[in-house]
Amino acid sequence: MDLGLRDKVAIVTGAGRGIGRAIVLTLAEEGAEVAVNDVFQERAQAVVAEVKAKGGQAIAAVADVTDGAQVAEMVARVVKEWGTVHILVNNAGIPARSAEEAGGAFGGPYFSQQDQAAWDQVMNVVTYGVLNCSRAVLDHMSNQGWGRIINIISDAGRVGEPRLATYSMAKAGVTGLTKALAKEMGRYRITVNCVSPSTTETETTASLFEAARQSQEGAARLEAIGRQYPLYKGLGRLGQPQDIANAVAFLASDRAEWITGQVLSVNGGYCML
Repeated sequence: MDLGLRDKVAIVTGAGRGIGRAIVLTLAEEGAEVAVNDVFQERAQAVVAEVKAKGGQAIAAVADVTDGAQVAEMVARVVKEWGTVHILVNNAGIPARSAEEAGGAFGGPYFSQQDQAAWDQVMNVVTYGVLNCSRAVLDHMSNQGWGRIINIISDAGRVGEPRLATYSMAKAGVTGLTKALAKEMGRYRITVNCVSPSTTETETTASLFEAARQSQEGAARLEAIGRQYPLYKGLGRLGQPQDIANAVAFLASDRAEWITGQVLSVNGGYCML
């Protein structure tokens, strides 16, 4: 199926690995020119090299999405290179909990044990990152009368998760922004939607799972996680980055031009709100 993305210009934030990397590769395979954003130059360049090795077009776009000035410079570089921006995928985020922070597996502090520094780390990336990047591209999209903003959120923001209170709050806020922007920008043929994963097997979760498998209790908890996903029982797996990328590519295409302000859960049935 041709999604009509050839020669569209996309920016994918936090794209140096995991879900962001899969989104970049998928959009590039569909013919889009993709700016690979990450705070680490080497990660962005590695993904650019993958795209080019497959015959696609990509550039590295290093910037800290929490810094509005850096984001504006990044968008200006992309526009200078390719003339405009058609698609923004706000994927950048911080791990909900690293293996070290989680005590090697499923731990991590409860909200009452966290301080403001921990809150700021989450809110700056998830909230201000989306605000900065969205604002920086909207004029280009509205001037050309076409655009797609796709925000990667989390089921934690839909149902709330223990030990992830601030993360849940931040992701829920992105949903509110998505709906408001969808109402504001529809007149310019700009759609704004969310894709909401749940547990997805990326480099970050791999370290958590590997730590869990080192004990009988951890292995049992992993199996219990799987049982919360109806499709896990049939497919024998949790979510993969490609699952998310497929949904993003669809929402970025004209085949989804009548879809805006929505949350598409790509989660194996974990959350069915």
